[in-house]
Formats: sequence, structure tokens, C-alpha cells
Amino acid sequence: MAQPTLVLKSGTAWSDVWRRALAVAPEAFREDRVLNLWDGSWQGGGRTLPATSPVDGSPIVGPPRLDAATASRSVRASLDQHRAWRHVPLPERRARVGAALDALAGHRELLSLLLVWEIGKPWRLAQADVDRAIEGVRWYVENIEGMVEGRSPLDGPVSNIASWNYPMSVLVHAMRVQALAGNAVIAKTPTDGGLACLTLAAALIRREGIPVTLISGSGGELSEALVRSAEIGCVSFVGGRDTGARIATAVTDLGKRHILEQEGLNTWGIWEHTDWTNLGTVIPKLFDYGKQRCTAYPRFVVQRTAFDAFLAAYLPAVASVRTGHPLAVAHPDDPLPELDFGPLINASKAKELTDHAAEAVERGAVPLFRGVLDPARFLPGQDTSAYMAPLALLSPPASSPLHHAEPFGPVDTIVLVDTEAELLAAMNASNGALVATLSTDDPATFSRLAPQIRAFKIGQGKPRSRGDREELFGGFGASWRGAFVGGELLVHAVTNGPDAERLPGNFPAYQLTP
Repeated sequence: MAQPTLVLKSGTAWSDVWRRALAVAPEAFREDRVLNLWDGSWQGGGRTLPATSPVDGSPIVGPPRLDAATASRSVRASLDQHRAWRHVPLPERRARVGAALDALAGHRELLSLLLVWEIGKPWRLAQADVDRAIEGVRWYVENIEGMVEGRSPLDGPVSNIASWNYPMSVLVHAMRVQALAGNAVIAKTPTDGGLACLTLAAALIRREGIPVTLISGSGGELSEALVRSAEIGCVSFVGGRDTGARIATAVTDLGKRHILEQEGLNTWGIWEHTDWTNLGTVIPKLFDYGKQRCTAYPRFVVQRTAFDAFLAAYLPAVASVRTGHPLAVAHPDDPLPELDFGPLINASKAKELTDHAAEAVERGAVPLFRGVLDPARFLPGQDTSAYMAPLALLSPPASSPLHHAEPFGPVDTIVLVDTEAELLAAMNASNGALVATLSTDDPATFSRLAPQIRAFKIGQGKPRSRGDREELFGGFGASWRGAFVGGELLVHAVTNGPDAERLPGNFPAYQLTP
């Protein structure tokens, strides 16, 4: 029987979604552009760059990039807002943040659809991103009193620079907790995506009188204002190590409070392990959002004598991973498809990973699995240049970026080892990571090896995640610098406490294992 020709689900076209955003927040959107939010109002200016959706390559609205001088003025204006907001009583701050959460919840579907078009998230994951941004902050609203007891807001606003992959559950979540703690907040829209979603969220938050600044521009041009300005009380950064290292140098030189979450090669080790059924169940879930997550697991370190059993579990599992157009259905009123991931963030990223993989194979890596995009999951004739099916390589050469760096895409690499020393060396290849997992049948072996793995969260046969609410989060080595966050420490990181206070930092004593 022939497969039906797919169509867009009714009401989900970019033009439909854009019109809805215009109707909900006319103060922030124009017919052909969005505005920047600074000095308490939505303002024109900035050079709007063209942008396309990773979903199908079609044009969407690009960021209005400000220059360095305007960014500096926005920071000075945010300081004035901060000085007023820090004196607003906590009950009023709670009420305003709670009202903003209600407004976001009321537009959950629209925020999710914007995420689908702007960064390619499948519907299930887009909704989860919005939900975590809402429910996570509700927990802080309910528990904030004890977290701020004996503490005060910072002397200046918090500057947020974050990657594009989790605009709501990472960036918007952090901004509202920072504001709840008594700080004005500044954020730069990520260069690669999330502009309209963040603009709508900021409009809903700003309506409640919360001091939010949201501006667009290149990191290089705006960093002087957003990182080095004397007015900034804390810098919160989520992104790659190269940019993070430059920011770390700047904030260290200035003695400025900072939270820097950076990439790391998260690894899954397998040693004296036999529960292959459980592993096979977990592997497809590890491909959520095409492994474009800071807590993704792109590297398996496998005991050589168990490699055949590993492959028997791994190959069918990875073959079951579903990718396709996130909004394509057989009939306009059908439910949206259940996918593990859709496109990567852009066609350039897909090409970069494809090229890295081809180069690794030329230098000796062995292809173990090479997925193929299924035409039945796409619209007829659509641009699929940003899509990449799962790929697995055995033993990438040391000269390959896939050997030592996080791919941030659906590429797994497998390394075989013969001794525990080799296992630990391979799992620690990137000098620090956010998460790692060790699968072993013997609890004593796990207890002995886990403390030697340089990752902040260690899973025992199961994946670890960023977590939220009361759960602490951080990294080891080059994957994290500055204060750890999570629970009350997310509040402590952006408030002043007792004299000589030292927040938990990048120290082994804070490694988390089950």
C-alpha cells in the first residue's frame, strides 16, 4: 500500500504562527521584524538579518542586531531598573513572577510552535521545554523565602548569554529565578535561533512589570557590554568552550560573579556488564533532539570482550530512532508525529558533522551504523539539508574532532578498551564533563570507578540529566566554571550572602552519584 503524501498540520504553518504572535504581543512584533526590549520598552533599531527555518529552509524572521554602543546604553538602563526592583518586597515579586508564569502557560501551544519552526524541536520536546520553564519556576516561587533569608540582590543586573537549544527551560527559567531573587535581568538572543519564542516570552513577562532586557547582536560586538560592563553584577553563560574561555578570562580579571556552563564530551562506559535489554531500551531515548543537548551521550566506551553483545543491543535500538519533519502529517487534523528528533539547528551543522564523519572514516574509523532519512516522513520536495540520520563510528582517529569534542548532533562514537585504566582514560578524554554513566553488574566496581570519572553527575546504568528545582547542577574540569547552581544555589549564585561567603565551585567534593 502506498504511503500517503504528507501535509502540514492545520494551523501550524509559519505564517499562521507568526500572525498569532503578532496578535498576542503587538508591542514586540511588527509585520516583518521583531523589536529589542531595553530601557523598559520595545524599541526599533538594529540591522535585521535574514533567517531560515531548519525545518524546511523557508524564510523566517531574523534578529535585529544592535551595535555595541546601543548595547552599552541598554546595560546602563538595566542598572537603573535593577536599583528600583531590588527594593520591591518579596511578596510583590512573587506575585508578579507568578502572574507571568500564568501568562506563559496560557500561550504554551504558541511558544512551542515557535520553537518547532525556529530551532527544529519535535512537538513533544518543544512542549517539554516550555513546561519545564513554567513548572520549574513555580517551585521557586513557592520556596523562595528560605532561599533568600539573610541574603540580598546583587549590586547590578544579571547578564545572560545562552545557546539556542533550550530557550525556555534554560534561559527563560534562569531569568525569572534571577528576577524573583531581586535582580534586573539582561539576555542576548542566541544567534542561531529562538528569537520569536524569546520575544513573546519576554513580552509576557515584561507586562507584569518585571525588569527584563532582551537584545540581539553578535557575541563579539556585544560582549564588551554584556560581560565587561561595570554595571553587570553577574554573568551567566551557557555555550561552547572557546567562547566560554574568553568570558572566563574576562570575568576572572574583573572579579565578577559568574556561572559558565560549557561543553564536555559526556561518556557512557560499559565494563563487566550483562543487562543488554535495559541498555537497548535506553539508547533510542539518548537521541532526543538529535543529541543537541549539553547532557547528551555521544561516546560509548566499551569493554572489548563485550563488544559483540553491545552491538547486538545497540544496532536494533539505533535503527528504531525516528526523525522527520516535526509538523508533517497524513491528514491536516491528525496528531503531530512522535519523533526522536527533527532537523539539526541548520544545514551548516549537518554538513559539518557529515564532513567530520567522512574524514574520520578516511583516517581509519569504522562505520557501524549509517541511518537513512525516510522520504515518507517529509513533505514532498521539501529542503532536507538540515537533517541528518543517526550515525555510529568505531574508533575515530585521535586527529578527528569526533575523538575529543562534543559533536552536538546524532553521531555516536564507540571506543574499545581492555583495562580499567583505559576505560577511565577514554571516559575522561575531554578533561571534564557535565554527566557520565557507567554500566556494570557489580555495585562495588561502580563505587570504585565512579569517583575517578571526571563528570559532575554519574549515572549507575542510567542517564543523568541537567535536572531542575532542588537538584544541584555543575561540571568538572573545563565543562564548568564559577558557582554551581540548582535549588537554593541557583538563588545564592545571584544574591549576596554573609561576608566571606564562598559558593560551591568546581571542586570534586560536589560530584554527584546515585
